[in-house]
Amino acid sequence: MASPRIARTALAVALLAAAGGAAQAATPPQDKLLAELRRLAERVEKLEKRNSELEARLAVPAPAPALAQRVAALEQASKEVAAGLESDRISAREPELVTRLKAVEAKTEAIGAPTRLAEALDGIAVEASVAAVAQRIDGDANADGKDVSLLSWRGDLGITLPAGDIGAGTGEFFAQLRVGQEGEGLPEANPAFTGAYNSLAFQGGAGSQDSYAIVAQAWYQLTTPLGTHPNTPHSLQLTVGKMDPFVFFDQNAIADNEAEKFLNNVFVHNPLLDSGGAVGADDYGFSPGLRLAYRNERSAPDWWQASVAAFGAGEGAKFGRSFTKPFVIGQLEYGRKNQGFDGNYRLYAWRNGQYEGFDGSVDATTGWGLSIDQRVHEDLTLFARYGRASSGKAAFDRALTVGSELTGNAWGRGADGVGLAWAWLRASDEFRAEAPLSADFGYDARGAEQVAELYYRWQVNPQLSLTPDLQYIRRAAADPDAESVTVFGLRGLYAF
Repeated sequence: MASPRIARTALAVALLAAAGGAAQAATPPQDKLLAELRRLAERVEKLEKRNSELEARLAVPAPAPALAQRVAALEQASKEVAAGLESDRISAREPELVTRLKAVEAKTEAIGAPTRLAEALDGIAVEASVAAVAQRIDGDANADGKDVSLLSWRGDLGITLPAGDIGAGTGEFFAQLRVGQEGEGLPEANPAFTGAYNSLAFQGGAGSQDSYAIVAQAWYQLTTPLGTHPNTPHSLQLTVGKMDPFVFFDQNAIADNEAEKFLNNVFVHNPLLDSGGAVGADDYGFSPGLRLAYRNERSAPDWWQASVAAFGAGEGAKFGRSFTKPFVIGQLEYGRKNQGFDGNYRLYAWRNGQYEGFDGSVDATTGWGLSIDQRVHEDLTLFARYGRASSGKAAFDRALTVGSELTGNAWGRGADGVGLAWAWLRASDEFRAEAPLSADFGYDARGAEQVAELYYRWQVNPQLSLTPDLQYIRRAAADPDAESVTVFGLRGLYAF
């Protein structure tokens, strides 16, 4: 059977022959038709030739043996790569591609590890400090006429951790560890209402050759915004655990940190609460408690806050009993900016159902106080505290402390500071009446004890500071015949 190509060619030839035979008798118009037929026949020939070439190109020959081997080798290599990637181990027998891929993955993991650690530590805050104090008290105030020295050190580590959310509230947990060591201590020959020339000293029940460590604070705090607005100025705060009551009450911008500012205890907190013992905390100044506070920042940057708390007192402060006759305190505070300078004003009242009086009796005591700090100049901040006992056998029933801190900007030392303070502690009527008959005192108490302190804080670098300190105590424990006491000291603090 003839192929379609041969048939098409024969048809074209026949047409041309017929056209040629007819051309002898054709008229001139027919000549044009014959020329067109010849042109079409030539085009058919060209198309047939091109079609043959295309068919030859499209014909796929059988794969050569070498190509088949290459395909098989590629398939085997692919299987080896897949098998190698299934294992986390790196082997010298694995394909180079697998080894290099695993090396890249290892480097990526190493880079990602710090990132994951940073994410895990997000929200965690750590602060630590180590402080040492050397002091000497002049011999004129001592029974034996000899100078007495004291050397002590203390370390603190505080950690704040995020503690999850409860509803709209945000929780956090704070823990503080404290360790320290103290020498034999300053003499008892000259008792004073002051209570401590060095509030930083810490030792507890350990001997002078031993250091001592405690868990000072461990409390949980939940801060809950009040209202549906995301930026509501109202919030409620609940705090529970073992804490330092002075972290939340009787605060002061320049008179509440014995590690950086004033050393004498009457300038660190309200003397009636701390030196006078009305706070009822344990031997180290801490106590289990529960606190509730409401804060209003509607007039920001001004704000105000109301808070109330109950802390264990007596044996309750040492976890020996429950909250039987606790120390209860309530505080109103207001913070404002006056021409750009911060000021804080706090008024509080307290009751301690287990207060130990100067004669050793245990009874309730009540009182009230205030704490004020106001920055009056870019370089100068003033403070004042007042306290008054309303009941209870307190050795002194009224206390006034005033002072200031001046930064070193004026002489090109902006991080340095000069602090000066004065205290007045009035002997109570009960103490005046009983002191002459007491074996512990045995003198006619009159007037008030007065304390002055001066320090210069030299900031060596952002972490280290050195602070020479001078204290002067007149009429100690309201004894008009007592020798004045002078205490020289040097404090070093490393903090970060």
